Amino acid sequence: MKTITKTTLSLLTASVMATSAFAETPSERLQSARGSVEALGVTLENMGANVDTSVNLNGAYSYGQKTAIYSEKHAELQQQFNQLHNQISE
Repeated sequence: MKTITKTTLSLLTASVMATSAFAETPSERLQSARGSVEALGVTLENMGANVDTSVNLNGAYSYGQKTAIYSEKHAELQQQFNQLHNQISE
């Protein structure tokens, strides 16, 4: 029983260490969110949609605030994509 517990704890520790090694920094998360908005904007333009990918970052001072704004924009563009996709599919 002690061996199983030690093995489980060792595996858990190793997985936590591996996860933290691959964790993104706040700056990387912001870049990823920005890239997602730009990529989805290009996709929509290629589908023939008029797209506004501009984001107002006034008042957003931290990486978290900026990332949240880009995430909101991505959700807006995703909704536009879904609507356009449904129209094309009909």
